[in-house]
Amino acid sequence: MFKKHISFALILISTISFGQVGGKSVYQFLDLITSPRQAALGGKLITIYDADVNQALFNPATINEKMDNHLSLNYGSLFGEITYGTAAYAYTYDRHVQTFHAGVNYVNYGTFEGYDENGLATSSFTGSEIALSLGYAYNIPRTDIYVGANAKLISSTLENYNSLGAAVDLGAIYVDEYNEINIALAVRNVGTQFTTYAGAREKLPLEIIAGISQKLEHVPLRWHVTLENLQQWDVSFSNPARAEGNIDGGSTPEKVGFFNNALRHLIVGAELFPEKAFNIRMGYNFRRGEELSIEEQRNFSGISLGFGLRFNKIKFDYSYSRYTLAANTSLFGLTINFGD
Repeated sequence: MFKKHISFALILISTISFGQVGGKSVYQFLDLITSPRQAALGGKLITIYDADVNQALFNPATINEKMDNHLSLNYGSLFGEITYGTAAYAYTYDRHVQTFHAGVNYVNYGTFEGYDENGLATSSFTGSEIALSLGYAYNIPRTDIYVGANAKLISSTLENYNSLGAAVDLGAIYVDEYNEINIALAVRNVGTQFTTYAGAREKLPLEIIAGISQKLEHVPLRWHVTLENLQQWDVSFSNPARAEGNIDGGSTPEKVGFFNNALRHLIVGAELFPEKAFNIRMGYNFRRGEELSIEEQRNFSGISLGFGLRFNKIKFDYSYSRYTLAANTSLFGLTINFGD
């Protein structure tokens, strides 16, 4: 049976990823943010179309020749010993159409104390998950529309339980170079388990994301608006901290209205000096802010900040994301351009 400590770790991953509402799927690490730039802009960004090789991990349609020979490594720490990282690389075989992308997503849950069903201590154990991806994008002839796909092989080990699966990400992006507007759509984690942990087949964290961004004409700033979890309208979760007490000593859960639920699909972000050697970024995730805020206390849940700094062919990125007073994450990224 699964140990209670690994269950706690998976709950934490579900809280950070925000990918599958309610935590009802397997391989939830697939929804972890893939880079500091994405995290600083609020997360789940799919509208960046430039040399950022990390962007293709969330929207394969953004694979392009500007990514050629770029290697990116990213690392973050969640809670306690839980760490995760990503890597991405793109190579252009033919500058007309043949740019290929490879990526890795990895999470290590650390070491846990094991207990049996009677609460007696057993041996310690570890848990980790990894996904390997290959991606390709194609420009529809005589249009500014690009489509792409990632094929992912997924492996998960939790104590002595193992699972193997596969998934596909599908994406599209419209790039209006004249007006500096990008409009994108991504369908992520369409797949299945090949082998299960203990005989019960589970769903993957399917998600539909849409986004739009624009670089302003007279201000060196690009704004991003992202709509997450479009495959499910009701993403509301009643915050226990907002429950109202009853005269009989009980409590009434928070009621989430139509407008509040609609806002929980929204992520906004802005990047200052997006094409310069130094960038400043800021984002806000409305669902994270609503679900993790504390009544009558400012904890700034949902806010994220970051910057990027490029030296010749090396770029360093950093992001800080606010979750609760006791839980924040920092991501570090290094991108190297091995091209000419």
